[in-house]
Amino acid sequence: MTNGPGAGIPAVSTAILAMSRHLEVRDVLKTIVASARELLDAEYAALGVPDDHGGFAQFVVDGVSAEQWKAIGPLPRQHGILAAMLHNATPERLADVREDPRFGGWPAAHPDMSDFLGLPVADGDEILGALFLANKRCPKEDGRCGFTEDDERLLGILAQHAAIALTNARLYERSRELTIAGERARLAHELHDAVAQKLFSLRLTAQAATALVDRDPGRAKDELHQVAALAAEAADELRAAVIELRPAALDEDGLVATLRSQIQVLDRAHSAHVTFTAHGVRALPAAQEEAVLRVAQEALHNALRHSGAEHVEVALGRSGQGALLRVADDGCGFDPATVRRAGRHLGLVSMHDRAGGVGGKLTVESEPGKGTAVEMEVPGG
Repeated sequence: MTNGPGAGIPAVSTAILAMSRHLEVRDVLKTIVASARELLDAEYAALGVPDDHGGFAQFVVDGVSAEQWKAIGPLPRQHGILAAMLHNATPERLADVREDPRFGGWPAAHPDMSDFLGLPVADGDEILGALFLANKRCPKEDGRCGFTEDDERLLGILAQHAAIALTNARLYERSRELTIAGERARLAHELHDAVAQKLFSLRLTAQAATALVDRDPGRAKDELHQVAALAAEAADELRAAVIELRPAALDEDGLVATLRSQIQVLDRAHSAHVTFTAHGVRALPAAQEEAVLRVAQEALHNALRHSGAEHVEVALGRSGQGALLRVADDGCGFDPATVRRAGRHLGLVSMHDRAGGVGGKLTVESEPGKGTAVEMEVPGG
């Protein structure tokens, strides 16, 4: 690969565009590292994001197999050349990293490295991480470093844009955390209102039954049946709220297993029969999986609380590189034209927003007496 400035700029542009396509911090880090290694034609690349305890909160490598990485062992500490880049914000270009006085060795399974180029990734005065490459694929003459000044300049441009991409990804994740916190607060408020009303009615009905036991046992019996019904409704409210509040185990279990688990609980908690099928679904980016999960939850909420359905069918299937979710019920249905004004009550606006936020689309088909079907299609990664 020719690394002159003219030849390198298109490659830098491609790398920057690749970084801008991702919103998750981990995905951004992986893209930065892979782009840097390809751009400068190196055998190895890594990027470490420091924590506050002398280690690394995240450490991403490219050029090392999963088996090698596992054999290497624990993440490195902030010492030697890594510490110098993190603390002094200065580039490091070395002909042989092993001969540097700051070099402290590496684990037995660690690949052997010689020439080295490292730069801090900084946002103003804040150092976000250290980006470094090793073993440039080129002839090494007279013990010189394979990495050139042009390489350092190109990597410097990449590091500047990496800082922007990493900062944006952090802001996105923080925004999502705040959104989730807001949703939890809303759910807690709704839970308080709904269950408080049920329990208030429960208490009044129980008091009425107590007063009627001696003089009108028949009416007292009717009131006690009402107590049982109200208690069951309160229990349903609590169970459904717990499902919505419980953190989705998407990272550990994946979308299909998470949906299946939640739907099994809903099937047990409600009188309606709720089923789930999945066919050929591929793993999706985290944002898409979360959006599909949340839309499924909202559609299920509507079907189980408002439609009076006896059957609710949830299906998740592959659609190109993405996925198609369908939640259909045999409930009372509604006229989409007249309900549009009450769209927020049914969560239709939030479902459309979630679909649009990940590049997908949502359609709702319904008719009075004919049930409702919600479909959401999302692209792949």
